[in-house]
Formats: sequence, structure tokens, C-alpha cells
Amino acid sequence: MKKRAVFLDRDGVINKIVFREGQPESPRSLEEFVMNDGIRETARKLKDAGFRVIVVSNQPDVARGRMTQGTLDLMNQRIACEIPVDDIYVCPHDDSQQCTCRKPKPGMLMKAALEWNIDLSSSFMIGDTWKDMEAGKAAGCKTILLNTPYNRDIQSDFSVKSLKEAADLIIQNCHL
Repeated sequence: MKKRAVFLDRDGVINKIVFREGQPESPRSLEEFVMNDGIRETARKLKDAGFRVIVVSNQPDVARGRMTQGTLDLMNQRIACEIPVDDIYVCPHDDSQQCTCRKPKPGMLMKAALEWNIDLSSSFMIGDTWKDMEAGKAAGCKTILLNTPYNRDIQSDFSVKSLKEAADLIIQNCHL
């Protein structure tokens, strides 16, 4: 029997965004990598409700030379140790590399669905950017946008103020 999953973007969902010159960006060091409040409890709540919890994250700063693979690996280890996630999928490529895993393409979600026997049509993608919403939509998932000051006018199936609100929406309306 296929499982349902909640796919979580990393930056802006699991951890705080870093603002550089007024622009939202990914943390590039362990010091900048600060978990969002309540992420551990929210992931546990989703798992307890029968969902796989899987991280899918673009991390082009590796390809751009702004962050080392070692630093990215340490960030992923921290997520795996502190949050009850089933798996972490990362695309370290830049747009110019034309890979199939970089969101808005659905490659990471499709790979996870294959490896974890996931029914994408009964799964959710939670993120804070148009790329997250497009990847979720392309994979056949329902999409939930976390509202922030930097992501206005993005199309999604649902729009919420917090990850906790997203989890409550999913759990209370599992038939969505």
C-alpha cells in the first residue's frame, strides 16, 4: 500500500531565512542555520498522523562556490538528528546545469515517491517560494504556501501563516 507524504522545503520552512542586502537567501554557515520554532513538534505530529516527512531542498550555493558540500552535509545531519524526518533530498546544482532535480522541476519528489512508495496525489508540498509550489504541482501533490512578506502573489492550493497551521490543515482534512 502506498504511503502519503508531506514534503518540506528547507529554507523558510525548516530553518530561518537569512536576509542579505534585503533579499531572502539560504544560510551558508552553521552559525546562520537556525531552526524555526516548533519544527520538531510539527514534524512529529505529521508522522504520528501517518505521513512520511521528507525534505526537498535546492541548495545552489554549493555549485556557486558560496558554501561547501561539507557545510551542507553538516546542516543535513543536524536536520536528521533534531527533526523526525524520513529522508532529505538536496539539489546542489545551479539553474545553468539544467538538472532534473532542481525545483521547480519535480525530480526530487518523484525520486522520493519511487524510493518510499509514496502516493503523490494524496501528498502535500509545503514551501515558501513559487519553485516549491510548481514542483509540488508538477508532481501531483497538493501545495501549501507559507505566507511571508517576500512571497506575495504565488499560486498554491492553500496558503497559511505557519507550518503548524499547515500541519493542522493536513491532519484535519486528510481527505483533501
